[in-house]
Amino acid sequence: MGRHRSEPMGLARLALLVLGASAVVALLFVGGRALLGSVGSIGEAAPERSRERAPATDTATPDATSDATPASTARVPTVRIECLAENCPLVTVRVPGGDVLHYRDMSRGEEVSYFEPELDVVLTDAGTVRVTANGKPREQGAEGEREAFTVTSPD
Repeated sequence: MGRHRSEPMGLARLALLVLGASAVVALLFVGGRALLGSVGSIGEAAPERSRERAPATDTATPDATSDATPASTARVPTVRIECLAENCPLVTVRVPGGDVLHYRDMSRGEEVSYFEPELDVVLTDAGTVRVTANGKPREQGAEGEREAFTVTSPD
């Protein structure tokens, strides 16, 4: 009767085992970073590709000798929202049938401007924000009132 002996692990098997373990560790690392990145971006602003700030305007009267740019050449945002209260609960701005550009609370003094051709806006508390649609101030809602509306750019 012969002795039964297990085959020694070949070099190829060992290499495949190490490669498989490395792949699992790499996938866990990449998945963890992606998860942390998405959790960290919840409280941040919308991606820069779809969000633009309104150009700063000087409220002082320009001198006659200065090269002031006429207001008509300045780009006017489709919608501009400014938070007036300490906390403005859930402000949502989205492209109809498309991307959500803004979905979060805002803090006092924070403002966002968007230049898309058409936008759906939902204000959880319309009394806490000042909204400008196509450069014209929109009537402020009552404190605690939910308001939803669509703004279309005149261009």
